[in-house]
Amino acid sequence: MSCRTAQAALRARHSFDFGNRDVAKWFPGHMAKGLKKMQTRLKNVDCIIEVHDARIPLSGRNPVFQETLDIRPHLLVLNKMDLADLTDKQRVLRQLEQKGIQNVLFTDCLRERDVHIKRIVPAVTDLIQNNDRYHRTENLEYCLMVIGVPNVGKSSLINAMRRMYLKKGKASRVGGEPGITRAVLTKIQVCDRPLVYLLDTPGVFSPHVESLEVGMKLALCGTILDHLVGEEVIADYLLFILNKQQKFDYVERYQLGEPCDDLLTVLKKIAIKLGKTQKVKAITGVGDVNILMPNYSAAAYDFIRTFRKGELGKVMLD
Repeated sequence: MSCRTAQAALRARHSFDFGNRDVAKWFPGHMAKGLKKMQTRLKNVDCIIEVHDARIPLSGRNPVFQETLDIRPHLLVLNKMDLADLTDKQRVLRQLEQKGIQNVLFTDCLRERDVHIKRIVPAVTDLIQNNDRYHRTENLEYCLMVIGVPNVGKSSLINAMRRMYLKKGKASRVGGEPGITRAVLTKIQVCDRPLVYLLDTPGVFSPHVESLEVGMKLALCGTILDHLVGEEVIADYLLFILNKQQKFDYVERYQLGEPCDDLLTVLKKIAIKLGKTQKVKAITGVGDVNILMPNYSAAAYDFIRTFRKGELGKVMLD
Protein backbone atom coordinates (compact mmCIF):
# COMPACT_ATOMS: atom_id res chain seq x y z
CA MET A 1 0.00 0.00 0.00
CA SER A 2 1.41 3.38 -0.99
CA CYS A 3 1.68 6.20 1.54
CA ARG A 4 -0.97 8.23 -0.31
CA THR A 5 -3.40 5.30 -0.49
CA ALA A 6 -2.84 4.53 3.18
CA GLN A 7 -3.38 8.15 4.16
CA ALA A 8 -6.62 8.32 2.18
CA ALA A 9 -7.88 5.13 3.85
CA LEU A 10 -7.11 6.38 7.36
CA ARG A 11 -9.32 8.56 9.53
CA ALA A 12 -6.64 9.64 11.97
CA ARG A 13 -6.92 11.65 15.17
CA HIS A 14 -5.76 15.26 14.93
CA SER A 15 -4.73 15.31 18.60
CA PHE A 16 -4.05 12.86 21.40
CA ASP A 17 -6.27 12.84 24.47
CA PHE A 18 -3.86 12.87 27.39
CA GLY A 19 -6.76 12.95 29.85
CA ASN A 20 -6.18 14.08 33.43
CA ARG A 21 -3.35 11.70 34.20
CA ASP A 22 -1.04 12.59 37.08
CA VAL A 23 2.33 12.86 35.37
CA ALA A 24 4.07 13.27 38.74
CA LYS A 25 3.36 9.58 39.50
CA TRP A 26 5.38 8.55 36.46
CA PHE A 27 8.53 10.11 37.91
CA PRO A 28 9.08 8.77 41.44
CA GLY A 29 10.98 11.64 43.02
CA HIS A 30 13.59 13.70 41.22
CA MET A 31 16.53 11.66 42.44
CA ALA A 32 18.07 14.52 44.40
CA LYS A 33 20.56 12.15 46.05
CA GLY A 34 22.15 11.29 42.70
CA LEU A 35 22.32 14.95 41.68
CA LYS A 36 23.94 15.87 45.01
CA LYS A 37 26.61 13.20 44.49
CA MET A 38 27.33 14.59 41.04
CA GLN A 39 27.77 18.08 42.48
CA THR A 40 30.28 16.84 45.05
CA ARG A 41 32.42 15.34 42.27
CA LEU A 42 32.37 18.48 40.10
CA LYS A 43 35.59 19.93 41.47
CA ASN A 44 37.52 17.09 39.78
CA VAL A 45 35.54 17.21 36.51
CA ASP A 46 36.87 18.99 33.42
CA CYS A 47 33.86 18.60 31.12
CA ILE A 48 30.23 17.45 31.25
CA ILE A 49 28.91 15.06 28.59
CA GLU A 50 25.12 15.07 28.60
CA VAL A 51 23.56 12.12 26.78
CA HIS A 52 19.99 12.35 25.51
CA ASP A 53 17.74 10.51 23.05
CA ALA A 54 18.01 11.81 19.47
CA ARG A 55 14.26 11.23 18.96
CA ILE A 56 13.47 13.85 21.63
CA PRO A 57 16.38 16.32 21.34
CA LEU A 58 14.33 19.22 22.73
CA SER A 59 12.09 17.45 25.25
CA GLY A 60 12.74 15.93 28.64
CA ARG A 61 16.28 17.15 29.25
CA ASN A 62 16.71 17.94 32.92
CA PRO A 63 16.99 21.76 33.35
CA VAL A 64 18.54 21.18 36.78
CA PHE A 65 21.63 19.87 34.96
CA GLN A 66 22.07 23.22 33.30
CA GLU A 67 21.46 25.17 36.50
CA THR A 68 23.81 23.18 38.75
CA LEU A 69 26.34 21.45 36.52
CA ASP A 70 26.83 23.95 33.72
CA ILE A 71 29.81 25.60 35.38
CA ARG A 72 31.89 23.19 33.30
CA PRO A 73 32.28 22.91 29.51
CA HIS A 74 29.31 20.99 28.15
CA LEU A 75 28.86 18.59 25.21
CA LEU A 76 25.38 17.30 24.31
CA VAL A 77 25.47 13.81 22.77
CA LEU A 78 22.22 12.84 21.07
CA ASN A 79 22.35 9.06 21.11
CA LYS A 80 20.20 6.46 19.28
CA MET A 81 20.49 8.45 16.06
CA ASP A 82 19.76 5.21 14.18
CA LEU A 83 16.19 5.38 15.54
CA ALA A 84 15.62 9.08 14.81
CA ASP A 85 14.30 10.70 11.66
CA LEU A 86 17.06 13.27 11.11
CA THR A 87 15.67 14.63 7.83
CA ASP A 88 15.39 18.06 9.43
CA LYS A 89 18.53 17.82 11.56
CA GLN A 90 19.48 21.46 10.92
CA ARG A 91 16.20 22.67 12.42
CA VAL A 92 16.96 20.69 15.58
CA LEU A 93 20.47 22.15 15.80
CA ARG A 94 19.12 25.70 15.32
CA GLN A 95 16.56 25.23 18.09
CA LEU A 96 19.21 23.83 20.44
CA GLU A 97 21.45 26.77 19.63
CA GLN A 98 18.62 29.12 20.57
CA LYS A 99 18.65 27.40 23.97
CA GLY A 100 22.38 28.13 24.29
CA ILE A 101 23.59 24.64 23.31
CA GLN A 102 26.21 24.88 20.60
CA ASN A 103 28.26 21.72 21.08
CA VAL A 104 26.21 18.77 19.81
CA LEU A 105 27.16 15.33 18.48
CA PHE A 106 24.88 12.55 17.23
CA THR A 107 25.85 8.93 18.01
CA ASP A 108 24.72 5.33 17.79
CA CYS A 109 26.58 3.79 20.71
CA LEU A 110 25.37 0.24 20.12
CA ARG A 111 26.83 0.14 16.63
CA GLU A 112 30.11 -1.78 16.73
CA ARG A 113 32.10 0.85 14.79
CA ASP A 114 30.24 4.14 15.13
CA VAL A 115 32.49 6.73 13.48
CA HIS A 116 30.82 9.48 15.50
CA ILE A 117 32.35 8.10 18.72
CA LYS A 118 35.77 9.10 17.36
CA ARG A 119 34.71 12.75 17.44
CA ILE A 120 33.99 12.84 21.18
CA VAL A 121 37.55 12.97 22.57
CA PRO A 122 38.72 15.68 20.11
CA ALA A 123 35.55 17.68 20.87
CA VAL A 124 35.93 17.57 24.66
CA THR A 125 39.68 18.17 24.45
CA ASP A 126 39.02 21.33 22.47
CA LEU A 127 36.27 22.45 24.89
CA ILE A 128 38.48 21.91 27.93
CA GLN A 129 41.59 23.57 26.54
CA ASN A 130 39.62 26.61 25.43
CA ASN A 131 38.00 27.00 28.84
CA ASP A 132 39.36 29.67 31.20
CA ARG A 133 39.52 27.17 34.05
CA TYR A 134 42.01 24.90 32.29
CA HIS A 135 45.49 25.84 33.45
CA ARG A 136 46.88 22.53 34.72
CA THR A 137 49.81 22.15 32.34
CA GLU A 138 51.35 19.56 34.61
CA ASN A 139 48.24 17.35 34.54
CA LEU A 140 47.68 15.64 31.20
CA GLU A 141 44.59 13.62 32.10
CA TYR A 142 40.97 14.64 31.66
CA CYS A 143 37.98 13.65 33.81
CA LEU A 144 34.55 13.78 32.21
CA MET A 145 31.16 13.30 33.85
CA VAL A 146 28.43 11.57 31.85
CA ILE A 147 24.91 12.70 32.79
CA GLY A 148 21.36 12.36 31.46
CA VAL A 149 17.87 11.09 32.16
CA PRO A 150 17.49 7.27 32.50
CA ASN A 151 17.97 4.85 29.61
CA VAL A 152 19.37 7.21 26.98
CA GLY A 153 22.67 5.34 26.60
CA LYS A 154 25.12 6.82 29.11
CA SER A 155 26.67 3.46 29.97
CA SER A 156 26.58 2.44 26.30
CA LEU A 157 28.58 5.56 25.45
CA ILE A 158 31.25 4.69 28.01
CA ASN A 159 31.50 1.13 26.71
CA ALA A 160 31.59 2.31 23.08
CA MET A 161 34.48 4.67 23.87
CA ARG A 162 36.40 1.87 25.60
CA ARG A 163 35.90 -0.35 22.54
CA MET A 164 36.98 2.44 20.21
CA TYR A 165 40.06 3.70 22.05
CA LEU A 166 41.21 0.88 24.32
CA LYS A 167 39.89 -2.19 22.45
CA LYS A 168 38.37 -3.32 25.75
CA GLY A 169 34.95 -4.60 26.74
CA LYS A 170 32.22 -3.37 29.03
CA ALA A 171 33.06 -1.41 32.14
CA SER A 172 29.52 -0.24 32.85
CA ARG A 173 26.28 -2.19 33.00
CA VAL A 174 23.85 -1.68 30.14
CA GLY A 175 20.16 -2.57 30.08
CA GLY A 176 17.00 -1.96 28.09
CA GLU A 177 15.18 -0.52 31.07
CA PRO A 178 15.78 2.68 33.02
CA GLY A 179 17.52 2.50 36.37
CA ILE A 180 20.44 0.15 35.65
CA THR A 181 23.11 2.59 36.89
CA ARG A 182 22.31 3.46 40.50
CA ALA A 183 25.45 5.13 41.80
CA VAL A 184 28.10 7.61 40.75
CA LEU A 185 30.96 5.26 39.90
CA THR A 186 34.68 5.56 40.30
CA LYS A 187 36.67 6.72 37.31
CA ILE A 188 36.54 4.52 34.21
CA GLN A 189 39.37 4.91 31.71
CA VAL A 190 38.12 5.24 28.13
CA CYS A 191 41.18 6.56 26.27
CA ASP A 192 44.97 6.53 26.73
CA ARG A 193 46.07 9.25 24.27
CA PRO A 194 45.11 11.61 25.78
CA LEU A 195 44.40 9.96 29.12
CA VAL A 196 40.62 10.29 29.58
CA TYR A 197 38.46 9.03 32.43
CA LEU A 198 34.66 9.09 32.61
CA LEU A 199 32.34 9.08 35.61
CA ASP A 200 29.10 7.19 34.95
CA THR A 201 26.06 8.52 36.85
CA PRO A 202 22.49 7.38 37.53
CA GLY A 203 19.73 8.83 35.35
CA VAL A 204 18.18 11.92 36.93
CA PHE A 205 14.81 13.32 35.86
CA SER A 206 13.69 16.91 36.16
CA PRO A 207 11.78 17.59 39.40
CA HIS A 208 8.98 19.01 37.25
CA VAL A 209 8.12 17.46 33.88
CA GLU A 210 6.78 20.35 31.83
CA SER A 211 3.71 18.63 30.37
CA LEU A 212 1.88 15.35 29.89
CA GLU A 213 3.01 15.35 26.27
CA VAL A 214 6.69 15.55 27.26
CA GLY A 215 6.09 12.80 29.82
CA MET A 216 4.51 10.62 27.13
CA LYS A 217 7.46 11.19 24.77
CA LEU A 218 9.85 10.11 27.54
CA ALA A 219 7.69 7.05 28.19
CA LEU A 220 7.59 6.08 24.52
CA CYS A 221 11.39 6.29 24.33
CA GLY A 222 11.69 3.99 27.35
CA THR A 223 13.13 6.40 29.90
CA ILE A 224 10.31 5.60 32.37
CA LEU A 225 9.30 2.13 33.54
CA ASP A 226 6.37 1.15 31.31
CA HIS A 227 4.08 0.01 34.10
CA LEU A 228 4.12 3.48 35.67
CA VAL A 229 2.38 4.90 32.61
CA GLY A 230 0.59 1.79 31.34
CA GLU A 231 1.66 -0.13 28.25
CA GLU A 232 -1.67 0.28 26.48
CA VAL A 233 -1.51 4.07 27.02
CA ILE A 234 2.02 4.15 25.57
CA ALA A 235 0.90 1.91 22.67
CA ASP A 236 -2.00 4.25 21.92
CA TYR A 237 0.32 7.27 21.84
CA LEU A 238 2.69 5.33 19.57
CA LEU A 239 -0.16 4.52 17.18
CA PHE A 240 -1.19 8.18 17.16
CA ILE A 241 2.38 9.32 16.38
CA LEU A 242 2.94 6.76 13.61
CA ASN A 243 -0.30 7.68 11.88
CA LYS A 244 0.26 11.41 12.33
CA GLN A 245 3.71 11.16 10.74
CA GLN A 246 2.44 8.76 8.06
CA LYS A 247 4.81 6.02 9.19
CA PHE A 248 2.88 2.96 8.13
CA ASP A 249 5.54 0.26 8.51
CA TYR A 250 3.44 -1.21 11.31
CA VAL A 251 0.72 -2.15 8.79
CA GLU A 252 3.05 -4.47 6.88
CA ARG A 253 4.87 -5.66 9.98
CA TYR A 254 1.68 -6.99 11.55
CA GLN A 255 -0.16 -7.70 8.28
CA LEU A 256 -3.04 -5.39 9.19
CA GLY A 257 -4.12 -4.75 5.60
CA GLU A 258 -4.53 -1.02 6.13
CA PRO A 259 -3.69 1.68 8.68
CA CYS A 260 -6.00 1.98 11.65
CA ASP A 261 -6.33 4.60 14.38
CA ASP A 262 -8.26 2.47 16.86
CA LEU A 263 -5.92 0.91 19.39
CA LEU A 264 -8.06 -2.06 20.40
CA THR A 265 -8.56 -3.06 16.77
CA VAL A 266 -4.81 -2.89 16.15
CA LEU A 267 -3.91 -4.76 19.34
CA LYS A 268 -6.46 -7.47 18.59
CA LYS A 269 -4.95 -8.07 15.15
CA ILE A 270 -1.41 -8.03 16.59
CA ALA A 271 -2.39 -10.53 19.28
CA ILE A 272 -3.99 -12.87 16.75
CA LYS A 273 -0.98 -12.66 14.40
CA LEU A 274 1.44 -13.41 17.25
CA GLY A 275 -0.75 -16.11 18.77
CA LYS A 276 -1.02 -14.12 22.00
CA THR A 277 -4.29 -15.27 23.58
CA GLN A 278 -5.46 -15.90 27.11
CA LYS A 279 -8.24 -17.94 28.66
CA VAL A 280 -10.98 -15.85 30.27
CA LYS A 281 -13.77 -17.30 32.38
CA ALA A 282 -17.22 -16.22 31.18
CA ILE A 283 -20.45 -16.72 33.08
CA THR A 284 -23.23 -17.92 30.80
CA GLY A 285 -26.76 -19.23 31.24
CA VAL A 286 -25.43 -22.78 31.16
CA GLY A 287 -22.57 -22.24 33.59
CA ASP A 288 -19.00 -20.98 33.52
CA VAL A 289 -17.02 -21.50 30.33
CA ASN A 290 -13.46 -20.62 29.34
CA ILE A 291 -13.10 -18.63 26.16
CA LEU A 292 -9.95 -17.55 24.32
CA MET A 293 -9.46 -13.78 24.16
CA PRO A 294 -6.73 -11.69 22.55
CA ASN A 295 -4.03 -10.74 25.06
CA TYR A 296 -4.06 -6.97 24.58
CA SER A 297 -1.25 -6.38 27.10
CA ALA A 298 1.09 -8.81 25.32
CA ALA A 299 0.24 -7.18 21.98
CA ALA A 300 0.95 -3.69 23.37
CA TYR A 301 4.24 -4.98 24.80
CA ASP A 302 5.32 -6.28 21.39
CA PHE A 303 4.15 -3.13 19.55
CA ILE A 304 6.17 -0.82 21.84
CA ARG A 305 9.33 -2.92 21.82
CA THR A 306 9.26 -3.40 18.07
CA PHE A 307 9.13 0.39 17.74
CA ARG A 308 12.01 0.87 20.21
CA LYS A 309 14.17 -1.48 18.15
CA GLY A 310 13.61 0.74 15.11
CA GLU A 311 11.57 -1.85 13.25
CA LEU A 312 8.55 0.44 12.68
CA GLY A 313 10.50 3.23 11.02
CA LYS A 314 12.50 6.22 12.24
CA VAL A 315 10.66 9.05 14.02
CA MET A 316 11.31 12.51 15.38
CA LEU A 317 9.03 13.28 18.32
CA ASP A 318 10.04 16.96 18.67
